[in-house]
Amino acid sequence: MSFQIKIKFGIILLLSAAFSINIYAQAKATQPVLIDYNIGDSVQPVPLNNKFIDPDYYIWCGSVMKNKDGKYYMLYSRWPKKDGYYSWCITCEIAVAVSEKPEGPYKHLKVALPARGLKYWDGSATHNPSLTFYKGKYYLYYIGTCSATAINFPANSMHSPEWYSYRNTQRIGVAVANSLDGDWKRFDKPVLDVDKSKDNNFDYHVVTNPSVAANDNGKLLMVYKQVAKGSDYRGGKVRFGGAFATSPLGPFIKEPKSIFETGSETNAHMIAEDPYLWYKNGYYYAIVRDVIGEFTGNSGGWALLLSPDGKNWKAAAHPKVISNPFLWEGGEKSISQLERPCLLMEKGKPIYLFGATRGDKSQTFSYNVAVPLFKK
Repeated sequence: MSFQIKIKFGIILLLSAAFSINIYAQAKATQPVLIDYNIGDSVQPVPLNNKFIDPDYYIWCGSVMKNKDGKYYMLYSRWPKKDGYYSWCITCEIAVAVSEKPEGPYKHLKVALPARGLKYWDGSATHNPSLTFYKGKYYLYYIGTCSATAINFPANSMHSPEWYSYRNTQRIGVAVANSLDGDWKRFDKPVLDVDKSKDNNFDYHVVTNPSVAANDNGKLLMVYKQVAKGSDYRGGKVRFGGAFATSPLGPFIKEPKSIFETGSETNAHMIAEDPYLWYKNGYYYAIVRDVIGEFTGNSGGWALLLSPDGKNWKAAAHPKVISNPFLWEGGEKSISQLERPCLLMEKGKPIYLFGATRGDKSQTFSYNVAVPLFKK
């Protein structure tokens, strides 16, 4: 073998080895890495000042994210106190509040998604805001209702056909903005609708409570609450479904089976509610309200679930996120459970939980709270 041939052969071997090492490194880097979140262990008592309250409105559903300007924005639900607690699906609107610090104080900035008339699918009310940041833009997933049914205010009960005429129009929409303090573009159709093709469809009646996250390849998963067909206008069992899309504007293709199921509670009316979804290192994670205590043993507390594919879910190694009741600073227990989870992370580390709660047993007011996940 000539000297030139030996040199060429050596170069080929070196390039081949380098290529093999690079392929191995890429494959290793893309392997799922399960993060052992133990959020419950870092939950601190809630400072009494960490409340976002408006004296004229019920406050609910706080979805918080840091904006490009470095400030923290809360997209939240509000409806007039004079309308009654159960008017959330009748006269609610999604508004924006801003703060210099993640824990607040938050100040109302403007209404993001007001009522816009009965010619639109979300013309009566907007509710359940859930933020997603995707390729430089902000996407706001929410539910809308639309009904012309007359209501006797204040709406202090949900046990009438009139109330359900609004609730039963719940569909999931999306709005898009370049900045959290900017204008939101809405669309004339829901991004996810019910499916009435078969009587046994879990989402025959209502779709609501959306949360959306993208994986490393840009594919998006929406988890959402389903209400099946029932024997009357109230509908049947409440479950959760998953739907995938390649664009945040859809279409979202539904999976045929419900998720967050355990197999042991098939007869339960509802198992989980209010998911907050994120994706990290090959796994989807979801914080849900543990309605019957199936995942943590604490009914009404929050549980952490995980999935490698968005279809098959199980409780995390440390499923307890926050208890029901939760604790205020000073040791006092909360009057009501926390609902509508939101997790704020910075540099990959969870720093605050956000949730909504009732302020008294008579349901005369409600507010959002910021739960610290670190000791000062």
